[in-house]
Amino acid sequence: MALSATVVGSLAGTAPAASAATYPTGAGLVLNAPVVAAATTPTGHGYWLVGADGGVFAFGDAGYHGSIGGHPINNPIVGLTATSDGGGYWEVAADGGIFAFGDAGYHGSTASFPLSSPIVGMARTADNGGYWLVGADGGVFAFGDAGFHGSATHLSASSPITGIAPTTDGAGYWEVAADGSVYAFGDAGFHGTAPVSAPTVGIHAAQSGYRVVSRDGGTFAFGGASFDGSLAGHPLNKPIVGTSSTASGYVDVASDGGVFNFGTVGYYGSLGAATVYTPPPPPAPSAGTSGLPYGLTTYQVAAWDRVNVCEEGGDWYVNGSVFAGGLGMSRANWAQFNIFGFPGNAANASPFQQIRVAVAFATYYYGNPNWAPDQNGCTGGY
Repeated sequence: MALSATVVGSLAGTAPAASAATYPTGAGLVLNAPVVAAATTPTGHGYWLVGADGGVFAFGDAGYHGSIGGHPINNPIVGLTATSDGGGYWEVAADGGIFAFGDAGYHGSTASFPLSSPIVGMARTADNGGYWLVGADGGVFAFGDAGFHGSATHLSASSPITGIAPTTDGAGYWEVAADGSVYAFGDAGFHGTAPVSAPTVGIHAAQSGYRVVSRDGGTFAFGGASFDGSLAGHPLNKPIVGTSSTASGYVDVASDGGVFNFGTVGYYGSLGAATVYTPPPPPAPSAGTSGLPYGLTTYQVAAWDRVNVCEEGGDWYVNGSVFAGGLGMSRANWAQFNIFGFPGNAANASPFQQIRVAVAFATYYYGNPNWAPDQNGCTGGY
């Protein structure tokens, strides 16, 4: 389904000169969507955070150049990429829609393409004259002066791709899959696969190698990339959802806007203390589980059953290449939110199992376990 929300408020920080008490926070801000990505400034003295609805928050020497927050969008924002001088940035949505701000140029998008898999990442060329988009199936789309050097389509059938990073000269790039597998194309050298204990959230190039980052904050450096620290083994309030780097440092961001800096990237504040707006649950005919499995309520089952009828005509075992199961859930979303040990393919899961994963999805994106798409607005998957 189309996902959109609004980040309420904006926040611009300046490099603190005294104590941690001067760092900006998200106190008093209300977010209608979780944070999904970060981008560092060229100096390493600032960064931007972006929410799933496109709201942008600037810290340190990061300038605010505009955002799509507050505007209707067809699909959630999944990434943010800054220009080489920090004078602008691009936001990319799950359908490959591109929103350019500041000195970021628009070079095309996949918003009108019949994608076989949602877009999950973006990277720019060194001169800002083009960019690559990558889908969860590994497909790569090159725009402007970005060259196409191959793709991981069909190479990672059991684990969705989660990110892309180009080499210094743009004559190659790496793709990383959720299981830590790395695929090298063009002049990108293969230096190893990350032994992750949680799904990856992205990959960034450094020196002559790359770093892979996972949802639990684990960082794995390969080739000539320096290792400057990791969150592995540390308790996190929310999972890591994005990572960005400079020549000698990197920053990770969690879905609640928490920021973690390593190497030469400084800390200039975060969205810590912000709250995510939780819409009131719709009236439920019954709040009890009535013996339903997995802690489901009768309201949740009824709501998602209506989605099943709309999306798949009552068939719970549809097995498509991108969307599978009776709720039209993308394989990438199933892989991310199936934390219950259910079958790896939604088409092989029971209706109750599929609904439980859908509830986890709704809780994560909307803070509301009773949210479900309006069955009159079904679009063929989410």
